Amino acid sequence: MTKSLAHQPQDLYECYRQQSGQVYMSGVQALARIPMAQIRRDRAIGLNTGGFISGYRGSPLGLLDNTLTQAQPYLDQYNIRFQPGVNEELAATMVWGSQQLHLSKKAQYDGLVGMWYGKGPGVDRCGDVFKHANAAGSATYGGVLCVAGDDHGAKSSTVPHQSDHAFMSSTMPMLYPSSIHEYMWMGLAGLAMSRYSGCWVGFKVISETVETTAVVNLQDEDVQFIIPEDFEIPQGGLNLRWPDDRMQQDSRLQNHKGYAALAFARANGFNRVTLASTTARFGIVASGKSYEETRQAIHELGLTDEQIAALGVSIYKVGMPWPLEPHGIREFSKGLEEILIVEERREMIENQIKQQLFNWATHERPRIIGKFDEQDQSLLPLDKELDVPMVAKVIAQRLLKLDIDTDTKVHLLAQIARIDQQNATSSAILAPVSRTPFYCAGCPHNSSTKVPKGSRAAAGIGCHFMVQWMDRNTQTFSQMGGEGAMWAGCAHFTNEAHQFVNLGDGTYFHSGSLAIRQSLAAGANITYKILFNDAVP
Repeated sequence: MTKSLAHQPQDLYECYRQQSGQVYMSGVQALARIPMAQIRRDRAIGLNTGGFISGYRGSPLGLLDNTLTQAQPYLDQYNIRFQPGVNEELAATMVWGSQQLHLSKKAQYDGLVGMWYGKGPGVDRCGDVFKHANAAGSATYGGVLCVAGDDHGAKSSTVPHQSDHAFMSSTMPMLYPSSIHEYMWMGLAGLAMSRYSGCWVGFKVISETVETTAVVNLQDEDVQFIIPEDFEIPQGGLNLRWPDDRMQQDSRLQNHKGYAALAFARANGFNRVTLASTTARFGIVASGKSYEETRQAIHELGLTDEQIAALGVSIYKVGMPWPLEPHGIREFSKGLEEILIVEERREMIENQIKQQLFNWATHERPRIIGKFDEQDQSLLPLDKELDVPMVAKVIAQRLLKLDIDTDTKVHLLAQIARIDQQNATSSAILAPVSRTPFYCAGCPHNSSTKVPKGSRAAAGIGCHFMVQWMDRNTQTFSQMGGEGAMWAGCAHFTNEAHQFVNLGDGTYFHSGSLAIRQSLAAGANITYKILFNDAVP
């Protein structure tokens, strides 16, 4: 079983190091450990730092706040305060404040390690504060890691989401660990890069990694990061300071900070070749979960690393999808005929590679495919989660276009046929019982979501979202905090006199009270039903 942080001996680190530098931990425990590991590193070099963590609950980060609460005795040992936010935006603003400690003449610490966490929709909500705070910068002895829990398949969300482009729009570098084994190294690398570049750093996690457990090597906590020698920090540095004019902040961000992050990523191998062919002609570039699926796909095709390399295939693993470090990808691309980019949902890496290789001569530039092939035909889906059979089939199809031996062609064709047969078989299997999710026995939502005959209701975020597929005349839903505002936008244009709106107590605390104020201001005839389940203090 996973060991709870709340039941460890007095010194968390010494306990773990008694286990030969390895420990069985979950993804959320690894996230909770990152700030402690950073402060321990700071103490080793004579810095007196603390930490501040804030965010908002939500899957796939739903257990992080519980883990942090359990770990409070250990957080105390490292001067770390965990303060949940009323909502994601205010949580991020508090973390922004943690980077301003050195402006206080009575500061008790040299700096504060900052960490924000939230779901993908929370990243969207924080766009304004992320842009402001990232422009202002991180502290020299602080650093900020923004942990985004993405849900590509909308397993626990009202809409599939992908944080990559939101971080990009805030000019925030984004790291994407492929497994829990990279959490510690990449988390500490992100904080080091944040301090060096002055940038806030995004850290993308998904349920397949953050909600799993594994044996983690703690030697990554002692890695020494390399300071780039090919980048010159401008006079005055890149970190937060005051006074600081907003235009100077933007100039520093656009002209220096992003390039400093690229230099740091390059020096420390954030992106790297993990399989090199001496006769490389076909390259695969993948990041995060897609990288693990790519490696497993090759195995499922019945090919070893030696065999795939002999076919002329090299693999490039991207740890920082944005901004994509150009020197590494250009070096990897030399001599290749084609590059296949394997990534989830909308393109992030693919478009950057195309941009970085655009000015190459036609005879030198490899063909680049990903979401679409060279004939603009769909190759990898934009709206579905990738899986191993899907990736394996695409790799096999592309390899068949190369000049390969007959035996390999026969083998790959057989593998494609096998994958197709497995998909057909699994699609034909029907569950003997199909059960639509419903409220638990005794749940207050079971009665509170009912409406009088002839009335209509609208839903919002929370368990009461499920009422839409129950026979209770509830139609449409809004984003978190928008409950009822949609009716305010159409109420004056219909003869329908009234609407009920369901609003959870958690959402009310988060932002729903503003929706009520908006409905009052608009003069909309709404009855709000506050669904109280005591889940939020």
